[in-house]
Amino acid sequence: MTGFNSEKNRIVGVDIPVVDLERANRFYGGVLGIECHVIEMENFSFTVLDHHDGNGGTLIPHADLITQKGPLVYHNCNGRLAEAMGLVEDLGGLIVEPVHQIDEHGFRGIILDSEGNKCVLHSDNDD
Repeated sequence: MTGFNSEKNRIVGVDIPVVDLERANRFYGGVLGIECHVIEMENFSFTVLDHHDGNGGTLIPHADLITQKGPLVYHNCNGRLAEAMGLVEDLGGLIVEPVHQIDEHGFRGIILDSEGNKCVLHSDNDD
């Protein structure tokens, strides 16, 4: 078994709490290399992370939910893990653990995003 099979993944989405929506949009758009779609509602704005080829996520302004202790969210950076890790600190994040192999499940780097959430950048290979 190599990598994670997104077709059998039971998690269909995730809300990622943020302090500053604009800053988080720059971070996730840049690190993940995706579009961030801001949704404006009457008294609330949030961002939908582009997910045309997999499971989705949203950035939700909810500072009191930011955590480094909850479940680790794995973000797909397949084929561009080195590039993504190289952007983390430039875009306001912090590298907690550099890229390392996780047995036959590929490679990951553990980071804090621009808002302080602990998460993982993942790829089938270390490129």
